Amino acid sequence: MRLALPRWSGTLAVKAGVFITVMCCALAALLGVLVHVSVTNQTVGEARELALSRLKDATEAYEAGDTLKWDAGVDPPDLPGSLRALAVAGDRGTMVGEQRGRPVMWAAGPVDGDRSLAVEVDYAQNARTIAALDRAILWSSALAITATLLVGAFAVTRVTTRLHTTARVARRISAGDLDARVDDPRTKDPSRPQDEVAAVAAALDSMAVSLQGKLLSEQRFTADVAHELRTPLTGLHAAAELLPPGRPTELVRDRVGALRTLTEDLLEISRLDTGRETVELDTEPLGALAERVVRASGTDTEVVVVRDLAVETDRRRLERVLGNLVANAHRHGRGPVSLTVDGPVVTVRDHGDGFPPYLIEHGPQRFRTEGGSKGHGLGLTIAVGQAEVLGARLSFSNAVNGGAVATLFLRWTALGRFSYGSV
Repeated sequence: MRLALPRWSGTLAVKAGVFITVMCCALAALLGVLVHVSVTNQTVGEARELALSRLKDATEAYEAGDTLKWDAGVDPPDLPGSLRALAVAGDRGTMVGEQRGRPVMWAAGPVDGDRSLAVEVDYAQNARTIAALDRAILWSSALAITATLLVGAFAVTRVTTRLHTTARVARRISAGDLDARVDDPRTKDPSRPQDEVAAVAAALDSMAVSLQGKLLSEQRFTADVAHELRTPLTGLHAAAELLPPGRPTELVRDRVGALRTLTEDLLEISRLDTGRETVELDTEPLGALAERVVRASGTDTEVVVVRDLAVETDRRRLERVLGNLVANAHRHGRGPVSLTVDGPVVTVRDHGDGFPPYLIEHGPQRFRTEGGSKGHGLGLTIAVGQAEVLGARLSFSNAVNGGAVATLFLRWTALGRFSYGSV
């Protein structure tokens, strides 16, 4: 089972901090060990040479029958056992040990067969030197690591701040704000060195400009086509009304009506795309408004009011949203269809095959339908656009036991009124 790490551990700043800390600690440990080993070997070597030199003098004095100095003796009681055994075996050696609680360097050699002659050299100053060196290494390593972390944190923070700005702009663009730009100063001054973050920011700004241009071109095309179609459609509708009664006339009038509806939908979408729609607020009971929408649709839709609520909203736009949801449920789903009001949440559900996966994941897309269903995908697109104008949120899902579920969430305040604003 993989250990779940906290979200903050995945940030670039934390990863860079951990990397810098580990590398600094490893480098400090390596340098500290090298210095410690080098100085210790040098200090021990000097003490060993001095002890062996004094052992040689003591051996010559002992063999000549002279009195040994205070730092030499035969089989002294504090001599380490391993060094004593080495001397008895006929070899000379040295070892750091203790003499009356203080560190000394012992040197021992053989005398008189199975006896050992040993001398001691004070090792306290050498031990203090090595201990002081170790403390200096620890303090200097801690200071170096701290300084490196501070400098690294400053450098990494500058980069991550720019990355966060770029990510925030990308999220704004994905949310529909096509005017958002990073505007990194490095991308505007060719004389300044361009790093990878500046390249990403420049690419994002270029993509936003291109995307905005294409969408504006698409919106203008939709609006122009819809406007151009209105005049000939008006004449075509008038001509269809003059045709004699009959099956061909009914077919012509039906197709003309469908084309007029499509044109009006395109005009409504073009107005929503401009983002300049305004609302006319009025207080409306949600339960009564839902019943009115169902009656106007002429469909067999059950209205369930779990908790009624009076909301301050644009009645015409809210009726448009609910009417499109009800019509879509009957056109593309199967009965029974229900419209449920539960406070500021309104749900429209059918018992058909449900919404296609692309719609649940990305939302409705104009002129895209699946499964051979009739329509142009504009009804739900208009519903989403009108909901955004109202400051509401419209989500789409499929019920566990089958059927499509469209849920409208109205913004709500503690005062019991709909709060107009963006979601």
